[in-house]
Amino acid sequence: MPLIPEEPQIHESAQGPRATPASGRTAPTPRPVPGPRPAAPSRPGRPGPPRPAPPAQRTSRDAAPAAKPSPSAAPAADGPQIQLIPASVEGALDAAEEAVDLLLDSGRAPGDVLVITTGEQHPWATHELSFGDASYWAQHDAGDDVFYADAQVADRAKKRPVVVVAVNGGPESVTATALKAAHSRAGALLIVCGDPQRINTVLGAGV
Repeated sequence: MPLIPEEPQIHESAQGPRATPASGRTAPTPRPVPGPRPAAPSRPGRPGPPRPAPPAQRTSRDAAPAAKPSPSAAPAADGPQIQLIPASVEGALDAAEEAVDLLLDSGRAPGDVLVITTGEQHPWATHELSFGDASYWAQHDAGDDVFYADAQVADRAKKRPVVVVAVNGGPESVTATALKAAHSRAGALLIVCGDPQRINTVLGAGV
């Protein structure tokens, strides 16, 4: 018989004072929900693998020279500093893009950079020329952004502190013309992206 009264007392005490803390403790139960967070680490993986692998080598080569342009601007009378970035015909334009990115990251103003292609035009040039020759060269004259020009019209470009040449195709004569035009228009730094043997042959021919 004594067991009967004890049972209701236990139930009452559990429902009374312990009921409120129980409700307070039930709130924390949703905490385990953050379980899906492990999915986040996959984000850094997406951008990482595709591009960083090949560019990483170019970055290490370009990073040092990118900081040199400003000091080399002083002895401009002796000609621009020449930097060669080995690249295949297919990869020359990408190498030039990497060089431009590094220059801008190092503090160079976009208007300081001129990019010349010896083969297929840079997509930007193709797009801008679709609006007309006058509009295209007006952006060059504005001088507030990186300008991309084909080797055949490079002699129309004005002098800029840095000139990047992408040897991405074209005959030897066009490459020679592009390098000569680039050399005469580079105030502090001339970066040439392409096959080292071919470039050295042309550079040694009088550039």
